[in-house]
Formats: sequence, C-alpha cells, structure tokens
Amino acid sequence: MNATIGMPRLHVLTDARSGRGALDIIAGALSGGAPLVQVRAKGVTDRELYDLAVRVSGLCAAAGASCIVDDRVDIALAVGAAGTHLGAGDLPLAAARRVVVKVGSSSLTTAAGGLDTGRLTTLVDALAPRAQLVLVSSGAIAAGLAPLGLARRPRDLATQQAAASVGQSLLVQAYATAFSRHGRTVGQVLLTADDVVRRAHYRNARTTLERLLALGVVAVVNENDAVATEEIRFGDNDRLAALVAHLVKADALVLLSDVDGLYDGDPRRPGSVLLADVHGPQDLVGVTAGGSGSGLGSGGMASKVDAARVATAAGVPVLLGAATSVTALLDGVGGTLFWPTGRRTSARLLWLAHASTPRGRLVLDDGAIRAVVERRLSLLPAGVTSVEGEFVAGDPVELVSADGVAVARGLVAYDAAELPGLLGRSTRELGLREVVHRDDLVLL
Repeated sequence: MNATIGMPRLHVLTDARSGRGALDIIAGALSGGAPLVQVRAKGVTDRELYDLAVRVSGLCAAAGASCIVDDRVDIALAVGAAGTHLGAGDLPLAAARRVVVKVGSSSLTTAAGGLDTGRLTTLVDALAPRAQLVLVSSGAIAAGLAPLGLARRPRDLATQQAAASVGQSLLVQAYATAFSRHGRTVGQVLLTADDVVRRAHYRNARTTLERLLALGVVAVVNENDAVATEEIRFGDNDRLAALVAHLVKADALVLLSDVDGLYDGDPRRPGSVLLADVHGPQDLVGVTAGGSGSGLGSGGMASKVDAARVATAAGVPVLLGAATSVTALLDGVGGTLFWPTGRRTSARLLWLAHASTPRGRLVLDDGAIRAVVERRLSLLPAGVTSVEGEFVAGDPVELVSADGVAVARGLVAYDAAELPGLLGRSTRELGLREVVHRDDLVLL
C-alpha cells in the first residue's frame, strides 16, 4: 500500500491485504482536513472493491469530504450535502431503492410438497424492511400438491394447472399474513408472457406495478400458471423476474435459490468453485449449469443464468444466492454477482425479445433483410417470400432468412391467412400497411 498526502487531495493505492490500513490512513487524513480522497485498488475482486467503496464513502460522509474510489470500474462517490452517489458499475444492494426478488419453489416448500410457512416467514422478515419491493414468487404448484393429495409434481399440464389454482391462493395468503406482521400490505399480480408483449397489456402491467409500489404495497408477482402453457413447463419465473426488474426500473434483481451461487461445475462435487463475479459471457466459458434438482421447481441454474443474461443486458445488476442467506445477500455479501453488460432500453422491446413466443415465421429476401437489419426499416409485403405458422394480427413472429436464420422478431400487422395474397406487392397498392412496423420490431 502506498499513500501520498498532498493538498488538496489524498491518493491511496491499496490491495486486498492492506485494505484496513488504507482505511486508517484515510481516516487520519480526513481528520486533518483533506477535502478529497482518491483511492485505487489492485488485486481485489469486484466485491472487495465495492466493500472498500462503501467504507470509504462512510468515512468521507462523516468528514464532509469528497471521494473517488477506483475509476477503473467507474465507481465514483461524490459525498456532500446531496448525499452519496454510486455510479454505473457498482451494485449498491444495501442502498438500492427498488429491488426485485425472485424466490423458487424449492426455497418455499417442504420435501413432501407442502408450503413451508417457517421458511416463508424467515424470507419475509428479511424482505419486509425494503420500502419498494417486487417479489416474483414461484411455489403455487408446489403449494397445491399437499391439499390435492399429490405426492410429487405432476407431469401433465391439466393437473399442474389444477395444483396452481389451489396453491396460488394459499401462497398469497401466507405472504399476506407474514408481511402484515411488519405492517405491510400485499398485492397479487398474475402475468403471462403473452399478456405483456401486446402494447395495451404491457402498459397496464407497468402502470399497475408502479401504482402498487407508489402506495407502499409489496407486489407479489407470478406467472398465471392456471392458464399458462409454455411458461408452466419451462420455469419462466426466472425470466419473468428479469423482465419485471426492467419493467419497474429496479436498481437490482436478486435471484434466490437453494444453492449459494453459480459454480463452475456441479456444487455437490468436490473441487467445484463458486464464481463471485460474472462480467459477461467470457466468464461463463466452461461453466455447466443444470436443471432443477429438487423436483419441486421447473427451472434450475440454467434458467437463472439465462435470466441474469437478460437483466444485465438491459443494465440491471443481478445477485444470485441462497434463500437461506437472503439477509446477507441484500447487504451485498455472498452469492454470485452478475455485472451489467448493457444499457437500459425500451422495456416493451425487451419483453418482445425475451418474453414472447413466436406464433409463426416470415421468410425474407436479401433486400428485406438488409432493410430491416442494416437500415432499421419496417418490413414491407414486397420483401416477404413465404409465411409459416398460424397467427393473427398483433401476434409475435420471427423474421428469418432464406436459410432459416432468425434475424428479428416483431408484432405482425396481418393474420396469417391474409398475407399470401399480399406477398410481393407494394404498400402503395390498395393502401397496404407494413407487415411489421419498425416500432414493433427488435433485432436478435
């Protein structure tokens, strides 16, 4: 560790082993009147760097000084009358204003399939202090097993939906009771991917969630398993949580599971290593993530990694860890931290790209592909060579090349039955409109 004290700023270079000594030097300099502290760290993990940033900001705040902590990750703490601001690149979970938390079935139910009220109450006790909280909760199907006398999760869709119908009311009632002990009110929001990919439904979902949060209500979100089809089979509550986090402009997404983070292999095998930080796809090379191991959930680590990819691509940091360690996780300690890889974009287009299930495919000629991909133009009838699938106006469809490679996804303006007679025709003919307007289109 090296330190250079010279007005008007203090420069500190530190590493993981010298962190406490650096804090002592900073505290001494601040007491001596240094108005600005600049800290650079080497040989530390992102989590250690964040912890250092929080500690330094506390010292600077107490002294009324300004701090800059390691600009290599764009962490800047400007401390003054306006308070402390942490810029892009950090994950201030402890100070996050709005958090989306997703909890899986295996973290809420007993091995026999019933709802474990003790585990649920422990979870609620940790989450209740969060003023703006969205809880994406699995567990409806699992909670419905015991009342229906089912020994395990059913395989057929009809029985799954019956269990969800019974279990959903039990799950929400348990949450309402547990949160009421903390003076919190619970509101239930049931969504399906198809509901929110359509413009009007998407706006309704966003407006409802925003109003619930403004009223101080804990929004408990779940997919509408009683009527869902693809969602009920593939554990989309992980993906749903990522999309909801972007929808409500959350400061962070926390994915809770029965595993304490992402390992580079099966965590049950000796030698598997917990990944503390994931900055992008390059950090996942060689990592194997399996499916659900408990038999109660439909997702697994693979679906959580996919959800983290969706959220971080939209600028939302993600922390993955064990539900039993939720208190520490909310303080930014433990688990696997997925750092943002992109910026926030149109929430509706994010839903279209990641939440929609294409109802059909439109095959494009080379000119149409260039217009859509390179020039970002609307898709016209003249550029479509063939139509596949059955869909109606407003459904999501994939736009593919002649060799079947999907290049974009959009909301089609025509029924499938209408399109064959329009192919190759100009929009000037008979007042034809675009097949897919550019505002309803996202590149893949």
